[in-house]
Amino acid sequence: MKMTHFMACHECDLVHELGEVPLGAGARCARCGAALHRPKRDSLNRTLALAVAGVILFVIANTYPFLGFKIGGQVRETTLATGIHQLYQQDMTIIASLVLLTVVLVPAIHLAGMLYILIPLQCKRFPRHLPRVFGVLLQLKPWGMMEIFMLGILVSLVKLVKMATIIPGLALYAFLGLIFVLAAMAVTLDDHLVWDQLEIG
Repeated sequence: MKMTHFMACHECDLVHELGEVPLGAGARCARCGAALHRPKRDSLNRTLALAVAGVILFVIANTYPFLGFKIGGQVRETTLATGIHQLYQQDMTIIASLVLLTVVLVPAIHLAGMLYILIPLQCKRFPRHLPRVFGVLLQLKPWGMMEIFMLGILVSLVKLVKMATIIPGLALYAFLGLIFVLAAMAVTLDDHLVWDQLEIG
C-alpha cells in the first residue's frame, strides 16, 4: 500500500502531501526549495543496534568507577552516583538535580523508550503507546546534555592534574562512547518512518 502523509515546510510552513520517497532521493519544498524529507537506509535496524549498544554502555557508565584520584599513595575512586551524592552533601542541590536529570535520567528514558518502540516494530508489531512515547522522547531530546557534562569533567581534570594523579575509569570511556552512540542514534533514526507506523497500526 502506498503511504502518503502531510508535512509542513520548516522554512515557509507550506503544507505538502508526500508519498513514498525512494532511498537516495529527497523531497523539497515546492515554494522555497528547503529539504523536507530524505529517507535513511536501514534506519530501524541500525538504530536498534545502537540502542542496544547504548544500554550496555549506560550500565557500565553508571556501575563502574568513573575516575580515580591518587594522592600520597592512596587511591580514591568515584562513580557517577557518588559524584551526584557529593554534590547533594555540599548543598549544591540544583546542580546535583540537573546532573542527575541530564546525565542519568534523560539518557535512561531515551534508551528505554527507543527499545520500547523499535523492538516491536522489528517484530512487525505496533507499540501500544507509540505516539505518546515518541512524543516524550522528542520533548526530552534538548535535555540530554552529556557532552556538556563531559566538557565540565575535562575542565576539572585540567585543574586537578597538579594536585593528584588522575586515573580514568572504565565508566569514563563508556560514558564517552555513550555520547557518540546517542548522537549516532539521532542521525540514523528516520522519524517519518516511525510516524508512518501510526497509519499502518
